[in-house]
Amino acid sequence: MKGALLVAGTTSDAGKSVLTAGLCRWLHRRGVAVAPFKAQNMSNNSAVTPDGAEIGRAQAMQAAAAGLEPEAAMNPVLLKPGSDRSSQVVLLGEPVADVTARSYRDLKPKLMSTVLDSLADLRSRYDVVVCEGAGSPAEINLRADDIANMGLARAADLPVVVVGDIDRGGVLAAMFGTLAVLDPADQALIAGFVVNKFRGDPSLLAPGLDRLRELTGRPTYGVLPWLPNLWLDAEDSLTLDAAGPAPGTTAAAGADVLRVAAVRLPRISNLTDLDALAAEPGVVVRFVTAPEELGDADLVVLPGTRATVTDLAWLRECGLADAVVARAAAGRPVLGVCGGYQMLARTITDDVESRAGAVAGLGLLPADVVFEPRKTVGRTAGEEYGQPVRGYEIHHGRVRFDAGTRPFLDGCRAGAVWGTTWHGALESDAFRRAFLAEVAAAAGRDFRPVGEVSFAAVREARLDVLGDLVADHLDAAALDALIGGGAPRGLPVLRTVLGPEVQ
Repeated sequence: MKGALLVAGTTSDAGKSVLTAGLCRWLHRRGVAVAPFKAQNMSNNSAVTPDGAEIGRAQAMQAAAAGLEPEAAMNPVLLKPGSDRSSQVVLLGEPVADVTARSYRDLKPKLMSTVLDSLADLRSRYDVVVCEGAGSPAEINLRADDIANMGLARAADLPVVVVGDIDRGGVLAAMFGTLAVLDPADQALIAGFVVNKFRGDPSLLAPGLDRLRELTGRPTYGVLPWLPNLWLDAEDSLTLDAAGPAPGTTAAAGADVLRVAAVRLPRISNLTDLDALAAEPGVVVRFVTAPEELGDADLVVLPGTRATVTDLAWLRECGLADAVVARAAAGRPVLGVCGGYQMLARTITDDVESRAGAVAGLGLLPADVVFEPRKTVGRTAGEEYGQPVRGYEIHHGRVRFDAGTRPFLDGCRAGAVWGTTWHGALESDAFRRAFLAEVAAAAGRDFRPVGEVSFAAVREARLDVLGDLVADHLDAAALDALIGGGAPRGLPVLRTVLGPEVQ
């Protein structure tokens, strides 16, 4: 089999990342050399490739589904929002500019050649490339300079499958409308649809899908059932509200459950750091936004953020800063990761991201932070509690702590307050269990990790679930034909009321 496919969506969070990963795992298990691709990703959840490039976390997850190490070509353009109006542009793994929405539009034509070169490179090395769109192709206000959806599909002659989330309601109208607003040349590449997150009896949906085919001339390739708590590496914070316990977890040793409260910062990044804690038996993780929600927490986590100084100001405004300081003063455990670690310092001098200059931190660690123009990006390895630890770093802020301060990974600790720049460290199983044992002791909980969970195995099992979804609920033969043969020719063009340019 040789070919490619673009997975588009009726909306953000419709299921594009999940379906792309599922297709990659399904093809990989069949012995097909497959790679994922996303031309442009907007996300503060990122990963580091073996050679030190920064790409979207979802593409690293999809690479794992395909049995591959991630690489920069899989996500040539990554946008990391620092505010509602500006983002950092990461091109082939390296930051190159800070842009507004308008100035980015001026940059996009220059990025298209890099996008197409990256896709061509992957297609030369793999039998199949499964591409993921961004947002929705129905955003026709952005179509003229689009590099991720129909602009990419047209340039690379990719067949397109549109996935819609039926759990939100109105999915049939969204699928019809997505097709209807496109011009004829774009419509010609839309081959069909996939329904995501369906609950109930599929036979009740069948008449709607039959009518959709009558109206559009296009099939629905299958209906994916709603599955709670997949706990996949998230692309953005849209998935946080639906988070729950990881599937298959059991009770820990001891009588108590360990409760973890992770602060949901406005510009939270790399929230997947919490996944390994949530997968640990007997550990309950919840995201919080108010001080009263910290009441029964045994561990408070300040996660990473794309806007350390701005999110620290929010932490103070909502009262969480005072609550965290009071907890630390009482000897109750607090962990800061990357930006959250920087917040725990005495001072933060930032002339790079926020350009706020020197501001006061929470003062819970004997350390000071200075932001430097060059970003630190790389994979890390070390030892803590006598156990091996691996992780990765992505940050501008450099933390300098006082001589004689007790180290913790590359960071430091004071009493029951820990801080580190390492993302992903909690995925190291023995280290995670040792850390949780110390947290439980400091919190006075009768909690003892069971010493059985392999987070790597948990992640692989999740990816297998996605492969099973594709194998069990989609039309495999039709997808094979679509990937290998491209979009069917002669598909009908919808006549709409939008004007003669789309008739």
